[in-house]
Amino acid sequence: MEKLHGIIPPMITPLRGDDVIDEEGTARLTEHMIAGGVHGVFLLGTTGEAQSLSYKCRYDFVDLVCRQVAGRVPVIVGITDTSMDESIKLAEHALRCGAVAVVSAPPYYFAPSQQELVEYYTALADALPLPLYLYNMPSHVKVFFEPKTVVTLASHPNIVGLKDSSANMTYFQTLLYLLRDNPDFALFVGPEELTGECVLMGADGGVNGGANIFPELYVGMYDAARAHDMERVHELQRRIMQISTSIYTVGKYGSSYLKGVKCALSILGICDDYLSYPYRKFRTEERARIRAALIDLGVECKPENF
Repeated sequence: MEKLHGIIPPMITPLRGDDVIDEEGTARLTEHMIAGGVHGVFLLGTTGEAQSLSYKCRYDFVDLVCRQVAGRVPVIVGITDTSMDESIKLAEHALRCGAVAVVSAPPYYFAPSQQELVEYYTALADALPLPLYLYNMPSHVKVFFEPKTVVTLASHPNIVGLKDSSANMTYFQTLLYLLRDNPDFALFVGPEELTGECVLMGADGGVNGGANIFPELYVGMYDAARAHDMERVHELQRRIMQISTSIYTVGKYGSSYLKGVKCALSILGICDDYLSYPYRKFRTEERARIRAALIDLGVECKPENF
């Protein structure tokens, strides 16, 4: 597999009800992102609500998106689970559907030690039919991939990269430094507020939730940072921060970011904004705030038809 790069959105899972995929919305969203120039699509990550979905829904969604993408961009699939067997089964399904790689955050509940992470991911990578990207998401799984652990795992031939959602720039810079002699190992950043800075310093790209809504913006940031066009980077960073401080901050919810992304896509007429339990979509007042934020961004909003 060629080394992945660029903007690979963590795709939301459009739903119309509990475990009911919004198939038309999924098709529209897929086309919207591809038309915006994204370099790949990441399914069943945090933004995709993977852990709130049944296994059948996850399998059906992978199949649906892979058929819609039809090989135009790489598809990678999240297989994070507390059961290694379930992770492997989903990876095998992803391979059959045409995905090119899988992504796994550490098993959650009891926090594993670093040695347990090494042993777990070595065994998982040995068993997987697709290349594996590590997913550093300490806020959700209670454990960091320590830098030395990443270096150890990066020597495995089937572990090909890492997505870091820690928002810790010292950590990310440490990984860039320690892996400087391993150019085949890809490093992606999750928080979009840091994508420009990270790419300037050598990151391979961003896995940015906002690229569901504004794919051209984040692709533009990646291109500007790669070209070291600092004037353009500063210009796009201001817009990214406007999105971050308006669309992602409505209400006092742990899921405000996800609610905001789904609500914005609904207002734009792309897909439904239903969320899986225990999370609920924005109500009238909160939805109005998202609409106002989109208008402030210069976006033409659709009439309320979802």
